Amino acid sequence: MTDSLETTARALVAPGRGILAADESSNTIAKRFALIDLPSTEDNRRDYREMLFTAPGLGEYISGVILYDETIRMTDRHGTPFPTVLERQGMIPGIKVDLGVVPLAHFPGEKITEGLDGLRQRLEEYRARGARFTKWRAVYAISPEMPSLTGMRANAEALARYAALSQEAGLVPIVEPEVLMDGDHSLERCEEVTIAVQTEVFHALSAHRVAFEGMLLKPNMILSGGDAARQAGVEEVAMATLRALRRTVPTAVPGIVFLSGGQDAIPATAHLNAMNQIDDVPWQLSFSYGRALETPALLAWKGDPARVAAGKQALLHRARCNSLARYGRYSRAEEDAFGQQAA
Repeated sequence: MTDSLETTARALVAPGRGILAADESSNTIAKRFALIDLPSTEDNRRDYREMLFTAPGLGEYISGVILYDETIRMTDRHGTPFPTVLERQGMIPGIKVDLGVVPLAHFPGEKITEGLDGLRQRLEEYRARGARFTKWRAVYAISPEMPSLTGMRANAEALARYAALSQEAGLVPIVEPEVLMDGDHSLERCEEVTIAVQTEVFHALSAHRVAFEGMLLKPNMILSGGDAARQAGVEEVAMATLRALRRTVPTAVPGIVFLSGGQDAIPATAHLNAMNQIDDVPWQLSFSYGRALETPALLAWKGDPARVAAGKQALLHRARCNSLARYGRYSRAEEDAFGQQAA
């Protein structure tokens, strides 16, 4: 079992490829569609996902796609289940299995992720539908008092229990402890909190006998708070992020698939690129972006059937840029060249 999990995990972080996080909840995708004044109907959601998943050659840059519960049950216009559509493109289907965050009782401002009840049975169903990996997200806000040790440990325990159940079902868990960039905290404070969070996560994973070789970590990058007066530069972010990883993540973990965490598309690519220009890193440094990959495609598409090709082109461009960043070869010239082509 561990060998097959490791094979899948390594395939997901194969050189030059990364993960498309197309796992927006119903509420989140309604907010995304509001950007283009498009109602969030089932047909519109299916058309949007089909546009993304059928972009020609997407599998050259994307190794796997995280689906939402609704999406893994959908078919394309020809009646082909979306997991099969992805596999035909050379991409591995995955599934978000947490049920979202709720307030942590007695800890104002802190959150805990729900979804452990009935998870074993849901994992069996998702595997039967074609999923080969899973994802569970925990969130941590930064303030002078947060996150508390109780909040960190509660979420670490949930992440570990989820990961153990996923591996039991033969599915690779992507463990996502996201330290939010909301606030005016410094880069140094983000690094301090991230190290504390990831230390608790890996302690819990070890206690639950999760095989590190058969999992992936989806962490935040170390960033200044969005409202901070001073925003750290690209190289500072890269160095601080790798420093935190080196202090917390076992080298047995095959790869790190960063979340974009509210970053715009170009900064998310630039930060990944800078990290991959640093030598002596023991993990594959990859991406698992949602908004940073999808928003340009969404804005190009606009819900218009006549603009499907434009949406696909925008997605392929962002996927290619992040593929180059995996080798440390991305440059702003790529953006300029695409802008001239799309004009």
